Amino acid sequence: MLQQLLTNCNGFCLIAVLVVVIVGIASASNQVDVDEDLKHLIGRCHRDQASDDAYNDCMKEVFNDLRAYFTTGVPGYNIKPFDPHRSSFVELRRGDPHGPGSLKLILRNVSEYGWTRSEVTKFHSDAEDQRIVYAQYFPEKSLEGQYDFVAKVLGTELRRQGHWNLTLYDYSQTTSVRRVGAPGSLLKVHIEVDHIGSMELHIGNLLKGQPLNQLADGVINSMWQLGLPFVRPMINELVSTAFTDIFNESFRYFPLEKFLSQN
Repeated sequence: MLQQLLTNCNGFCLIAVLVVVIVGIASASNQVDVDEDLKHLIGRCHRDQASDDAYNDCMKEVFNDLRAYFTTGVPGYNIKPFDPHRSSFVELRRGDPHGPGSLKLILRNVSEYGWTRSEVTKFHSDAEDQRIVYAQYFPEKSLEGQYDFVAKVLGTELRRQGHWNLTLYDYSQTTSVRRVGAPGSLLKVHIEVDHIGSMELHIGNLLKGQPLNQLADGVINSMWQLGLPFVRPMINELVSTAFTDIFNESFRYFPLEKFLSQN
């Protein structure tokens, strides 16, 4: 069959066949290389190491070595890139929309950059509770997307929408990932903001008119530290909601046991 196909091919057809064959071989070879690399990285840490601290330190290094895949993801296992990673929809609600006060914030098409330069500084695993907790430091992290904001205070409604962007410097967070059942069950992610050294935030159309928007940006960026204790819980909730979706999409069915050392 192949011989007949090649006999009847013109020059362009031969080139097309070669391209298909080469791409197929390269894809298969690349998947093997990825599998071997993941087995080498993940399988080098053993539960029976001298101490829990030794195991946790080993896993911390594994997480940092996996940064090589942040920009590409692992398509063969449906793991999407983390730098940038994207979230199409995140929603935050407070109060009763039929009551005296409420707010609704929707973030759309959010892109987040800076993961490749991040560093996991602490790692802890709890096998009995099916939980891992790790602290992560970002010298710089940036986010951008669209927002829709609706607030009602004593019957008066305020609506705003537009583009926003945020850059965080000297930033750290702690992430807790827990599986809520048997293998393949849902993952629950909770993220806590630990430290923000500095930040720059722009919210388009927050106030009407370019001069007022620039004034709002200036006020926010000069006084954000005063308001952080009040908005931190909402930030934690927004980020945790987004990452619960992201982790379930990429890691819920990841065959971790395939790469663990059997020794």
